[in-house]
Amino acid sequence: MDKPTPEEQRRSALSRRRFFNSVAVGATEAAVLTAIPEKAAAQRASLEAGAGELVKVALSVNGQPHTLMVEPRWSLQHVLRDRLGLTGTKSGCDRGECGACTVLIDGVARYSCLTLAVEAAGTQVTTVEGLMRGGQLGPVQQAFLEEDGYQCGYCTPGQMMNVEGLLRKMPDPTMEQIREGVSGNLCRCGAYAHIFRAVERAAQLKKAAR
Repeated sequence: MDKPTPEEQRRSALSRRRFFNSVAVGATEAAVLTAIPEKAAAQRASLEAGAGELVKVALSVNGQPHTLMVEPRWSLQHVLRDRLGLTGTKSGCDRGECGACTVLIDGVARYSCLTLAVEAAGTQVTTVEGLMRGGQLGPVQQAFLEEDGYQCGYCTPGQMMNVEGLLRKMPDPTMEQIREGVSGNLCRCGAYAHIFRAVERAAQLKKAAR
């Protein structure tokens, strides 16, 4: 039998290398494809854990008492919007990044999408509807109206609630404090200059109302 030439030996080595590489890649892909459904199943199981196990929770929202049966995993945002019909609290990112769902809990601005409804039991929850004074706009709402502190308006309720919380803590903020105070709320329309002026105007209106 003739001895393989150097060129034939090189081609044979390349073929073996390609074979083993293809086997390794195939094994890796199989492992990944197997892991993805298993991970997804685990996540679904985690989300479904406790589903249907209702607990009684007493909430005070805008000064009104509410007793509801809720699942422990339900967010305050979900309960406010879908159980109590207070749709002024907007659903945005659902992960604490945009601030559209901001409400006050005992006077402090909080993301309701990251707050469980059961956590809010025993507290005073205020939504944008609760800023109204009878049939009149509250100072913060009036200030946003006067200063055009909105464009599409979707982020506006959360912006207002954050500003309300800021002014309760800091009645006469500087512009630097205003910028920092509203930084947790995103306005995709970019109406920040108007929002900053609305905060200054709201501070004036609150002072006049005292």
